[in-house]
Amino acid sequence: THNLPPGLEYLNQLDQIIIHQQVELLEAILGTETSSKYEIKNHLGQRVYFAVEENGCFDRKLCSPLRSFTIRIADNTGREVIRVLRPLRCNSCWFPCFLQELEVQSPPGTVAGYVVQNWDPFLPKFTIQNQSKEDVLKIIGPCATCGCFEDVDFEVKALNEMTTIGKISKYWSGFVNNVFTNTANFGIQVPVDLDVRIKAVMIGACFLIDLMFFENSLDGL
Repeated sequence: THNLPPGLEYLNQLDQIIIHQQVELLEAILGTETSSKYEIKNHLGQRVYFAVEENGCFDRKLCSPLRSFTIRIADNTGREVIRVLRPLRCNSCWFPCFLQELEVQSPPGTVAGYVVQNWDPFLPKFTIQNQSKEDVLKIIGPCATCGCFEDVDFEVKALNEMTTIGKISKYWSGFVNNVFTNTANFGIQVPVDLDVRIKAVMIGACFLIDLMFFENSLDGL
């Protein structure tokens, strides 16, 4: 553990991570998007990190959900410990050249791993890779991700895709009551002894999944 990137020791004993997006009251009423802000919590609801998405207004208005972004994740002292980078890419399940990829750095400037979308005609599929671009885990989602505000599970699997070791869940519970203060949560469940760098990459996977499948889910409400 003495080789851990600074700040990742908070992830060492966690097997459950909650990502909770903050929605400004003005944004919820007027429908104008500001930079997304998140709290990252442990299973007790205690904040471990906070995160802010950085991108230009041009990206946010014209390219969402295809936009590039940088998400800076800081600990409670304000020290940036994780950086999530996603280049601008077209989004089409029919063209493998447009498959999504995201880089996670920890500490910022040092690669911790990657989230890479895999082509599949029916299911959302991703591979989690380490800093050497070696495959570590798979993420496989359901064939439908937009089911009437029901919870949606993306299973975290071993590379053989047979053994499930965890999941990333989009939680819609309590959505209506909380629409002006927060959106639904994401939850990550992984083995407690999973490498903390890979846990950091899983946080990045949540942001990519949210952008690809749930970005416009609040529109029209």
